[in-house]
Amino acid sequence: MTPVRQRTIRRPASAAGIGIHSGEPVEITCLPAPPGAGILFCRLDLPAAPEIRASVDAVVDTHRGVTLGRGGVRLRTVEHLLAALAGVGVTNLRVEIRGGELPALDGSAAPYCAMLERAGIEEQDGFLEPLRPAAPISVGEGAATVLALPADDLRLTYIVPLHHPVLGAVQVAHAALTEGVFEREIAPARTWGFAADVEKLRGQGLAVGASPDNALGLGPEGYLNPPRMADEPARHKLLDLLGDLALLGRPLAAHVIAVGAGHTLHAALARRILRG
Repeated sequence: MTPVRQRTIRRPASAAGIGIHSGEPVEITCLPAPPGAGILFCRLDLPAAPEIRASVDAVVDTHRGVTLGRGGVRLRTVEHLLAALAGVGVTNLRVEIRGGELPALDGSAAPYCAMLERAGIEEQDGFLEPLRPAAPISVGEGAATVLALPADDLRLTYIVPLHHPVLGAVQVAHAALTEGVFEREIAPARTWGFAADVEKLRGQGLAVGASPDNALGLGPEGYLNPPRMADEPARHKLLDLLGDLALLGRPLAAHVIAVGAGHTLHAALARRILRG
């Protein structure tokens, strides 16, 4: 992989919705940022408008999504926007937020991609050197594992154990992140979950805002609302993985293979990659 030119948006762009976990309304405005700025979140709803940089070091929680923090300030569920930014190649952006969680929109990254395309994307002076592991790197917990193999570009493979009587025991999705692939094959895939888990999650303060409008439900008979693709759960896992790897702050030249993993192992792999 050759060095990647830095890019930002031409014009401000906004989105509004509810947080999938909090159920609370939230608004974001994305603004152009100079070369080298990276992705910076700013909580306008809090005194002094504290800022949190999108980085692995800022990750403070990975349960059912990625939460970034700085001091006592928190921002939940950043992975879908980060995946969209990585997918369309935006490297520098200021994101102003009124709320503690990014909006779920339709549960996928497609609305974020559309927002960025409407804003226009422009190249900037300066390049980012890709990160390429010198040797295979793996992290795991129990039967779950994530492996990064040195490669010339970024490829993602996800193996999702569903253990479902209708949808099958396993779903597998793979993508080479060449131009346009993310928008066509990954971005439309929505957050998903088993309907039987919803009440338990809500008892933990999670999935309060989840509905058929922003999530794909799974029940004993299969999908509870129409899927956008047959392997939508596995494709959404690719989306989450890309968003979490975006916290590296640089392009990644690797084939990343995940088996039964999630945000916790994604973040652990990113930390290991940065340590070399």
